[in-house]
Amino acid sequence: MFTGLIQETGTVKRIKKVSQHIELTCSASRELLQDYNIGDSMAINGVCLTAIEVTDSDFTVDIMPETFQKSIFSDLRIHAVVNLERAMSAKGRLEGHIVSGHVDTTTRLIKKVKKENSIILTFYYPPQVQGEIVAQGSVAINGTSLTVSAVTAGSFSVSLIPYSMNHTNLGQLKQGEFVNIETDILGKYIKAIMGTEKTQILSKYTGE
Repeated sequence: MFTGLIQETGTVKRIKKVSQHIELTCSASRELLQDYNIGDSMAINGVCLTAIEVTDSDFTVDIMPETFQKSIFSDLRIHAVVNLERAMSAKGRLEGHIVSGHVDTTTRLIKKVKKENSIILTFYYPPQVQGEIVAQGSVAINGTSLTVSAVTAGSFSVSLIPYSMNHTNLGQLKQGEFVNIETDILGKYIKAIMGTEKTQILSKYTGE
């Protein structure tokens, strides 16, 4: 489990296709990798992945084809900047929100506007997550826990404070670029429960 509080950014050093999977190597600081071992989890741009190799300055993870195609990893290039977060320890503070590291889909940045000391990012609202992104709710974008500031029929917006701009890759986003998104797990459960109750009510009155 993760919190969506990015610990640092890393750089993609190598992308290697091996049989039915992809090996991705990223740079990271000695501090982040100090007690990071083979088999441990790391969220890279919000995707939970397992280490297969670790050195003092980089680490390598396995990416399955489905994950590769479902995320922005399919468009990653060498030297790309990625957000990194280690899995939360049992003693850690949950200061963002519960992030599973299971990306739902990707979406496109459609507007970027500077407002005072913040930046407002507006993204296309993918139909796959309809009803799971609500104003004042939480969403993870490239693994970064953010509060949704506005929602329309076709888009949603978040606000980046200077810290988030400087400590994640979101401040570098350009209009038209794609990001990974994971909606709030609590919202998913509520949506599933409400959908089940609606089906049961319809079945009761239709006899199905």
